[in-house]
Amino acid sequence: MFTEIEKNIGYNFNNKALLKNALTHSSYSHELMIGKERGVDNERLEFLGDAVLELLSSEFLYEKYPALPEGKLSKLRASMVCEAPLAACARKIKIDEYILLGKGEKLNHGEKRDSILSDAFEAVIGAIYLDGGLEPARKFVVDNVMVNAENTKLFHDSKTELQMIVQGIWQTVPVYDVISEEGPPHNRTYTVSCKINGTEYGTGKGTSKKNAQQEAAKEAMERLEREGVHLEE
Repeated sequence: MFTEIEKNIGYNFNNKALLKNALTHSSYSHELMIGKERGVDNERLEFLGDAVLELLSSEFLYEKYPALPEGKLSKLRASMVCEAPLAACARKIKIDEYILLGKGEKLNHGEKRDSILSDAFEAVIGAIYLDGGLEPARKFVVDNVMVNAENTKLFHDSKTELQMIVQGIWQTVPVYDVISEEGPPHNRTYTVSCKINGTEYGTGKGTSKKNAQQEAAKEAMERLEREGVHLEE
């Protein structure tokens, strides 16, 4: 298993357990009755990988496009590291063929879901970073994500856009809270609220927290516009 996926990734792990964790969905570990606190699924690695990806993608775009202002750099980065393009990157290195899923998630074709694949891709970034440091993580991100920079179609990132508006007007940031989670672990629907200065401005639903946050941010922007807040950059 490890030899082929490492070839696809372009990195050989010293600690193979990190790679296995990165490819282990929570539905798989739940069915084995292994507690999350033992770190046997990819959620913590996804958390780390998300931060590493943001740093490395920001660095790459900053250096590649010296004339672009901060706002356009943020939109370009958001277009490249959101769920759909990361899922496409995951399929390219065949994470969908190696990810470990529980029976229920397999029946629901979880290996095809963008949310699961993008999270696993970020978990792989986190695993590479822990195993080899920043340089191999940078190479992986550049080779697999940033290579698409010039051909990226801008994704309308409501969450980033709302944050820029709120920071500019109130010098604070929107806060997102999960209101509810519905459905079995392998097929969750999340409802998220978006608050600005303690006031709820929008809610959103999605099959991942990220998608729900985007919907909540979109609704919050629509309310701000109705209230006469200037939304242009």
